[in-house]
Amino acid sequence: MATLGFWAQMKKPIFVLAPMADVTDAAFRRVIAKYGKPDVMWTEFVSADGLQSVGREKLMHHLAYTEGERPIVAQIFGSHPENIKKTAELVAELGFDGLDINMGCPEKNIQKQGSCAALIKTPKLAQEIILAAKEGSGNLPVSVKTRIGYNKNEIDTWLPALLEAEPAVITLHARTKKEMSLVPARWDVIAHAVKIRDEMKSETLIIGNGDVKNLEEANKRVEESGADGVMIGRGIFGNPWLFAGTYPESLEERFRVMLEHTKLYEELFHGTKPFALMRKHYQAYVEGFPGAKELRTKLMSTESASEVEKIVKEFFT
Repeated sequence: MATLGFWAQMKKPIFVLAPMADVTDAAFRRVIAKYGKPDVMWTEFVSADGLQSVGREKLMHHLAYTEGERPIVAQIFGSHPENIKKTAELVAELGFDGLDINMGCPEKNIQKQGSCAALIKTPKLAQEIILAAKEGSGNLPVSVKTRIGYNKNEIDTWLPALLEAEPAVITLHARTKKEMSLVPARWDVIAHAVKIRDEMKSETLIIGNGDVKNLEEANKRVEESGADGVMIGRGIFGNPWLFAGTYPESLEERFRVMLEHTKLYEELFHGTKPFALMRKHYQAYVEGFPGAKELRTKLMSTESASEVEKIVKEFFT
């Protein structure tokens, strides 16, 4: 039987924030939680093998969170059930609300380890990993984020295999690993996935993911597919207000929050993560007004929050 945990109390449709490596880090999630909180938040994914090695401390910043982000789900990846189980125990000790296993990331080096999207090719191992996570996590709900197939649509075999292991939630990116993000998301497959779930009389929630930029589109996709909710990813770039359904009219407010985000990033990650990772957010914050291109160019060469603040002040003088 699936342990639904906090998911059982969620009002549908459920709108959640996608975990994106080097994007939805602890700094950005705090800003999002403040200005446009989704129903559920995910951490960036972190290696279960790494967390069970001597390098654990270098990875722990991925599992930092604040109370304002709850419910917060820790996302991990790996292909060794014993390390998944131990990491699930760690996630439970850290007080997370849920645990998610990444079975969809197409990154080649990670796939070489037999994890993430590679698990679509080994459904029995995928089942073992889910069961190991459930064993280690105690009462925490265990979920899976995956794709509709590896080289082709395999939803008719892949989804039932996952449902047999009874995770609380399956988030489906409506493309195959091979398709990456190069083709439109196939939401008709999400609708078919809901039908499979219902035919199996499973309690597992189905959340759809792919090409949804705002809440209006999310509601349409729920209506079309019958999914329990939608995960939104790239639409969050430069728009921490996304889940509130608002967007500031004034540039002053937009840049004030951009600077708040920048200072928080520097505070949390100075000496741990390069400032260059923060700079990619400026491409989204700074657009759609006269002088945006020139301002972006200046911001893309900055190395600190103080430099960003100086450039923004100069823009308004």
